[in-house]
Formats: sequence, C-alpha cells, structure tokens
Amino acid sequence: MLSKQQRLALVPWAFVGIWSTGFIGAKYAVPYMEPFSVLLLRTVLTLLVFAGLLLWRKPQWCSLPQAGHQMVVGFLVHACYLGGVFAAIDWALPAGITSLVMGVQPLLTALIGWLWLSERLLKRQWIGLLLGFVGVLLVVSQNGQGNSDIAGWDAWSAAIIALLAISIGTLYQKRFGSGVDLMVGAFYQYLATAFVMAALAFLFDSGQVDWSWPLLGALAWMVLALSVTAILLLLVMIREGEASKVASYFYLVPPLTALEAWLLFDETLNAVALVGIVVAVAGVYLAVKRKEA
Repeated sequence: MLSKQQRLALVPWAFVGIWSTGFIGAKYAVPYMEPFSVLLLRTVLTLLVFAGLLLWRKPQWCSLPQAGHQMVVGFLVHACYLGGVFAAIDWALPAGITSLVMGVQPLLTALIGWLWLSERLLKRQWIGLLLGFVGVLLVVSQNGQGNSDIAGWDAWSAAIIALLAISIGTLYQKRFGSGVDLMVGAFYQYLATAFVMAALAFLFDSGQVDWSWPLLGALAWMVLALSVTAILLLLVMIREGEASKVASYFYLVPPLTALEAWLLFDETLNAVALVGIVVAVAGVYLAVKRKEA
C-alpha cells in the first residue's frame, strides 16, 4: 500500500502521460469535426460526467465567490488555452510552432509567480527551467511541421493568448482556488468553458460533422482521460506544490507527444530530438528536485 506522499509523487507523471495525448486526440478528431465544435461537445460531455460524479459523491458546494473564481480559472485554463491552441493550428500555425510557443509557459509562470505570489526559485531551478525550454526547442525543431510563414496575425495571437491564459490560470488557481472540492471546482470551470465554446462554435464553425468511430473514440478519450482525469490531477498538483514547479512538468509534454506521434503516425524522431528529450527531462529534474537538507 502506497503512502499519501508516494501517491502524490506519482501524480505529476500520470498527468504528463495523459496530458501529452491531447494533440494525438485532436489529430484523430479534427478531420471529422471542426475544432470549436469538438471542444464544445467535449466540454458538454465532461460536464455530464462531473454532474454524475457529484450526484454520487455529494460533496459540499462552494460559495458564490469561490464559484466565480473557479469559473475564471475555467475561462483561462480551458476555454482560452484549448481554444487558442486549436484555433492557432486551424488557422495555419504549425503544431510544432504552437508547441514551441506553449513551451515558454514554465518560464513565464515562474516569472509571474515570482512577481505575483513571491515564489522563490533557487538558481538550480532557473537553470532547470532554461534547460527544459532548450530541450523542447530541440524536439520541436525536428518534427517537420512545415513553414509558419503562411500563418497570419490571428493564428499567432491565438497561440499567445493560449500561452498567457494557461500561465495566469495556473497561478490564479493557486492563489484563489484553495478550499474548494476538486470536482466541484472542475464542474464550475467547465460550465464557464461551455458558454465560451458555444459562442466560438457559433461564430466560427459551420456545424458539419462526419460521425465515425475514430471521432467517437477520440471524444471518449478526451473527455474521460484528458478533461476529467488529467484536470483533476493538475488541480491536485497545483494544490500541493509551487506553481513554478507544477508548470515545469509541462516541458515533458512536447517530447512525450513526439514519441507518441512517432509510434502512432510514423512522424520524425531523430537523434537531435532524442537529445532534446534527455535535456528536457534533466531540466525538469533540476526544477522540481527537493532542496538538499
């Protein structure tokens, strides 16, 4: 039987493993359904899952101010981040470039956390964050995602909005999300996301859907694994650790996604990318390593 500390130590690795499949799920779903419609359906199905879990568990609901804070987190972490990433790729910004923009997140989160929450980072942790970014850069530079010249200001703006949203949202949850049941908080987060995705789908999508087994399988995975399990794991990480340390684990996502794409879609994974993976892992190790006694 694992102790609580041992279980918590496994949480980040489980989160990274699941979160890294986000691009894979999107790659299976988007050919059959437009991006904001995918996210809207994913959000509505996730709300139904959480509603069922809440009816079963019957936790204490949070106050209206706390619910408001959770809806702000949902707007930032889910609606703006996921919507921005999907929109950037749909508007011709290559997935590799989008991943590279998102790779700035741990550094940006650490900087904002230092300024806003007075989180102190050791020199070793700053070196780890920089190493992690270099590792992500090496991996993404080798994935053959094409030329970003065709992407316009709208695609770049969407990617930058996603980057700012996930960074600020992580810190906002750390600052204002304490004391709220994780499932109750997630329900309010997705409730806010549903309204945003409904508006975006109405404005930008045609509503055309090609129902297929790959689409249904991708939706099931994105709802149960990503939107339910991974988000609950992320909320546990934010509750239990410093925001900068939590964010550093995101450096492992692009390398792991590259491995998955290599296995599933035969995408390029050469020696430089493998070196990048090692560098990223080393950077995360330095960033999250406990201070020596």
